[in-house]
Amino acid sequence: MQAFLITFCISDMDLECASQETVKQGLLARGWPPIKGFSKHVKTKVLEFFSHLIKLGQDDPRRVVHSLKAGLALTLVSLFYYYQPLYKSFGVSAMWAVITVVVVFEFSVGATLGKGVNRGLATLLAGGLAVGAHQLANLSGQIGEPIVLGIFVFLQAAVSTFVRFCPQIKARYDYGLLIFILTFSLISISGFRDDEVLELVHKRLLTVLIGGSTCVIISVLLFPVWAGQDLHNLIASNMEKLGIFLEGFGDEYFKMPEDGESKEDRPLLQGYKSVLDSKTNEDALANFARWEPRHGRFQFRHPWKQYLKIGALTRKCAYRIESLNGHLYADIQAKREIRSKIQETCTTMSMESGKALKELSMAIKTMVKPFAADIHIENSKSSVKNLDTLLKSGLWDDETDLLEVVPVATVASLLIDVVTCTAEIAESVNELATMLKFEVVEPTVSPEKPETGQPKIGIS
Repeated sequence: MQAFLITFCISDMDLECASQETVKQGLLARGWPPIKGFSKHVKTKVLEFFSHLIKLGQDDPRRVVHSLKAGLALTLVSLFYYYQPLYKSFGVSAMWAVITVVVVFEFSVGATLGKGVNRGLATLLAGGLAVGAHQLANLSGQIGEPIVLGIFVFLQAAVSTFVRFCPQIKARYDYGLLIFILTFSLISISGFRDDEVLELVHKRLLTVLIGGSTCVIISVLLFPVWAGQDLHNLIASNMEKLGIFLEGFGDEYFKMPEDGESKEDRPLLQGYKSVLDSKTNEDALANFARWEPRHGRFQFRHPWKQYLKIGALTRKCAYRIESLNGHLYADIQAKREIRSKIQETCTTMSMESGKALKELSMAIKTMVKPFAADIHIENSKSSVKNLDTLLKSGLWDDETDLLEVVPVATVASLLIDVVTCTAEIAESVNELATMLKFEVVEPTVSPEKPETGQPKIGIS
């Protein structure tokens, strides 16, 4: 009997252990797939992140160089902490040199120089005023000193903050005003508990100048990135993108899709879309370029405002092209026989305008007067006159549905606007060529005869 009970207990324990093991395996089977899926998801995200970083470097290798330059600048100013003699001279104030490098070092020379000058002048001016405020506050006695300092801090903060709302000031000196408020407040407040306020101002100013000078020297001497050159190339590139679209628009719009083929199956180059949102980038580059010294073909007082004017006209043309693109991929298209009646003139307008924009782009890149662009503009204007003559002569009979004509007429109207915009861009580029005295090179090709039977147009 006793042996039977022992056997029964052992069997019961085995069953309990087996049950627990089964439960563990079930929990493991249910819990492992989510863990495995999560780890796979994390691995995918990490690989995507690193592939994105590699693409950033490949798109613009200057980003990699800039990162190395920033690391070098920080390493140099860190010597104020690592090198004992320098640390004895500046102490904890050496940290301001490190902070200056972090906030001042930018991608382009103009941005770095602008921030450096703003920070240096703001620190100098705020430090001098803070010392004066501290001296006046000392004359008020122990009780009146904090009150006078508080009034000075309030006044300078209020006035400086209000001045920052001025658009002209905000564009170029906003960072300097921010540093002015910060420096004046820190020195005024610190001077209340520290009698060595002059030493405090001296060390802060010196370390800021050292940090800013380090940034400017490295930015200018080691593979410099000029904001003016970037703006110059951006304006030229934007016009080229519009020209590429216009050169292909006529054939793409008037070509009927074959069976089983849609417009989306052969998309036109959509590079013009980046032009629509280029204003912010252009304004920033122009602001940075004003700080840059003379370099290459760019003078100290280069007419950057004229570049902005050309950029604004280019965007105006890009908005018309955006509307043309909408008609290009519209679900409802006009009949082929309706479009064919103005196909020749519209194609010529689009093609000649595109060639003109590409010639203007090349003229800016090479700084050569755009004689060839004037020829293409005259050809496009001749096509506009021909289109006007065709419309007045009555292209469609009375039985034609006007609703079917409207899309084609809209496209023609937009192309006329594009021709007008192209002429305005050419005028602005010619103004820039006069300001900068572009090189005069006679065109090597003769003017093309328009397909609409117009006579050859000479250079105006």
